[in-house]
Amino acid sequence: MQTSNASHEKIRNIREELLSANWYKLKKYSFDYLQHDGTWKEQQREAYDRGNGAVIMLYNKEKQTVILTRQFRMPTYVNGNPDGMLIEACAGLLDADNPEDCIRRETEEETGYRIHDLQKIYEAYMSPGSVTEILYFFIAEYESEMKVNEGGGAADEQENIEVLEMAFEKAIGMTETGEIRDAKTIMLLQYLRMKNIL
Repeated sequence: MQTSNASHEKIRNIREELLSANWYKLKKYSFDYLQHDGTWKEQQREAYDRGNGAVIMLYNKEKQTVILTRQFRMPTYVNGNPDGMLIEACAGLLDADNPEDCIRRETEEETGYRIHDLQKIYEAYMSPGSVTEILYFFIAEYESEMKVNEGGGAADEQENIEVLEMAFEKAIGMTETGEIRDAKTIMLLQYLRMKNIL
């Protein structure tokens, strides 16, 4: 178990224990937390560290369409998604890249589109109760001539991704029917609607 000297005025004596490093890192943190009544109480939390990521929504104003992907997601399958397939915006882990380079690479690998101009719209913790990840959100316009390959993901990462070009209004409707249940995708679709981009 490692001990951290890092502290905050309400947190002290942080101890870190690695529980698993099979895929990414699952750690258990023990720490003292200052209560409202002025007493210190020991608490424990587990946190999954898979690194940070980036996500993008490709849209076409003229056609009023967006580019989405569909792929199998095991965690959704074991939690009630009958076939495990999920419709999502293109996304990936940063690894050693900055968010912009990461999402350009992932966009070409997954969708086959080589994007030029992209706009960062915000960043967010997606599951702060258990996962350390910060996700960087982007949007970008696409045109048919930007398609440089069929996409589908990286073979060495065992990805099997279907690329979907869909009417924006249909995608919005699918968030209401539950056909689209991925949080990052819903957030990006709502952003396009909120900002009257499509």
